[in-house]
Amino acid sequence: MTSPSSPVAIAIDSGTTGVRAQVFDARGVVVDSAHRELTQYFPRPGWVEHDSEEIWSTVRATLAEVAGRIGEAGRTPVAIGITNQRETVVAWDRRTGRPLHRAIVWQDRRTARACDALVEAGHLPLVRERTGLVLDPYFSATKMHWLLTEGGVTDTGDLALATVDAWILWNLTGGTDGGVFATDATNASRTMLFDIVVRRWSDELCDLFGVPPTALPAVHPSCGRFGRVAPGALGADSAVAGVPISGIAGDQHAALFGQACFTPGMTKVTYGTGSFVLMTTGPVCPPPVDGLITTLAWDLDADAAHSVGGQAVSYALEGSVFASGAAVQWLRDGMGIIERSSDLEALANTVETSEGAVVVPAFTGLGSPHWDPYARGTIVGLSRGVNRAHLARAVVEAMSFQVRDVLDAMSAAVDTPPLVLRVDGGASVMDLLLQLQADQTGIEVARPRSVETTGLGAAMLAGLSEGLWGSLDELSSLWAEDASFVPAVSTEQADLAHQAWLRALDKSRGWVADL
Repeated sequence: MTSPSSPVAIAIDSGTTGVRAQVFDARGVVVDSAHRELTQYFPRPGWVEHDSEEIWSTVRATLAEVAGRIGEAGRTPVAIGITNQRETVVAWDRRTGRPLHRAIVWQDRRTARACDALVEAGHLPLVRERTGLVLDPYFSATKMHWLLTEGGVTDTGDLALATVDAWILWNLTGGTDGGVFATDATNASRTMLFDIVVRRWSDELCDLFGVPPTALPAVHPSCGRFGRVAPGALGADSAVAGVPISGIAGDQHAALFGQACFTPGMTKVTYGTGSFVLMTTGPVCPPPVDGLITTLAWDLDADAAHSVGGQAVSYALEGSVFASGAAVQWLRDGMGIIERSSDLEALANTVETSEGAVVVPAFTGLGSPHWDPYARGTIVGLSRGVNRAHLARAVVEAMSFQVRDVLDAMSAAVDTPPLVLRVDGGASVMDLLLQLQADQTGIEVARPRSVETTGLGAAMLAGLSEGLWGSLDELSSLWAEDASFVPAVSTEQADLAHQAWLRALDKSRGWVADL
């Protein structure tokens, strides 16, 4: 048992559908948690927005809740880490602290035509070379441009344009009263304005997208002290007042770190609102890969006083799937097929197949490796015998097919494909999904004892900076397997099912003419 007076690290996980504050002990075990849901706004088809003030209020509420219990239990918080939905853009006035527009969420497709125009003008090679990304509305730069043009946001000299982590950090460290305006290298790498090789904002890209560099935050390593919680953020008597904020990473980078994928070739998938596959590639930025993006995995600050061992900077290949948990929510809230998300597996297990039905959950277009913002959700192969259970199973199958598409692209691009896929996120509790995933990829799928690896990764970065953990080897030792799944069908059977998926996916492509 952990002693009540033992040191702990806190993670603030500001996700797409909710905000969670988690407390981790020195073994990497969650000892306390608080959660609040986040309102989703859909002002037009293909548009997705959040209320920035609600994001901050839910962060404040969840952090205050666990801070209160930490104080009562006598635990000692040594560091706070922040992890967040990545490409979502917040615009605010640093003089008043007021948001200037609703946050534009990573899923938002409103800038698809602008991305097309940039491709047609020949700018894709520059974007790929500097950022590792593709010209897709998923990323932040065209969202920022839209805010500065059609969104009515003006640069008055106090404008802040940043990802969600910077908004949270600024408020936590004092806001208008000396708040720190900064982000980390992983979040910066998702904006399409950051040169991932030299690791700084690109004047050339800022000029291309019409984004004033003065509106962007300072970029720091993912592991290192950003600031301290201001007394006014939660109250001077809060248990976290003055605690250092010493780790920040985008949610998928944090999950890769929390899964201890420190060695090149190690690969994880997070089944969240979407599914995100990341493969660690090491300290050298790899060349662009068709259908995939290149990203900074983490920056551990080579000049820091602590010794982390290994390389301070690592890159990763990534495939981003836009709808996994979102498809489960659609079954629950949109179709009424299940009452709770946790009902999905039991319902899907009542049938042995989907009876030929295939669901392509391209609600906001297709991500990796297809990159089609004009695709939309499709159901094909319906027959009179198909019922709600078959549709439930088809949604689970769709998650496995989408991840296979990404892993196929990764395997074609590297000399040594992954032998094991580490999994986390809410849907990874489903044995059915993980067995289907093993069947489709033909490799072992390993689930850790704790699937809260996004929060754990943020806590690890912060705790590593403040000495709660001393090295990457020590962090690796915290990873423990809960269950392993190996292929249970022949390659021919898996390929047959996958071919039906590809036929269905093709019918979803280019469905809408405009956004």
